[in-house]
Amino acid sequence: MSLNWLYIAISWILLRWHDVWSFLGEREVLATNWDWILAIIFLVITVRIILFPLFVKQIKSQRAMQAVQPQVKQLQEKHKGDRETLQKEMMELYKREKANPLMGCLPLVLQIPVFISLFWILRRLNPNRTDNTDLYTWTHEKFHDASLAQLFGAPIASRFFDDDFARFAELDTSMVTVRIVTGILVVLMMITTHLTAKQMILKTGWATDPTQLMMQRLMVYGLPFFLLFSGAFFPLG
Repeated sequence: MSLNWLYIAISWILLRWHDVWSFLGEREVLATNWDWILAIIFLVITVRIILFPLFVKQIKSQRAMQAVQPQVKQLQEKHKGDRETLQKEMMELYKREKANPLMGCLPLVLQIPVFISLFWILRRLNPNRTDNTDLYTWTHEKFHDASLAQLFGAPIASRFFDDDFARFAELDTSMVTVRIVTGILVVLMMITTHLTAKQMILKTGWATDPTQLMMQRLMVYGLPFFLLFSGAFFPLG
């Protein structure tokens, strides 16, 4: 299934935010093109605002899951050895109490296609590229401008293991700069993701249900580890 519609939507939001920030004034400070950096940041904020109702439902569902844990334990004791009946009773309990074990991961899952789209869009950026620069609502001028954009001297389309020395030379940067900036951002991302997920769970408490507990641990520990891996291969932006 083609994701072009999503690439177009993400590009449109990104470009509109870029229009806003480039209109407001000075664009390059501290070897950083802030119009593009702020456009990416506010793209993420826009997505979070759109998904905000799901985050609210996620918290409510987690609290409901925590509240039904004593009843879940009773059902596990009552139907020990009868897995089919236990699952049926637990599903009825969750439905009655409006608790959804899968709700904890839904907002995260829905954000994945967005970040894949952003990854696909940014990886295309290259100042030497001349073909297909006007895809997904981009113009040739915007594409070239974004291809030159940097964050503290590192191109936003570069990756930790990027070795395109010709492009680095053209943009007056180096592989060392790219790796330092990327490494710092990945570490900051891991720390903030871990602390945010842990803070959300502390508000509702750690689950006693094994499935729910596994999901919570995945968010607190698994997601930061995934960011460590992906941060090495995804574009800096």
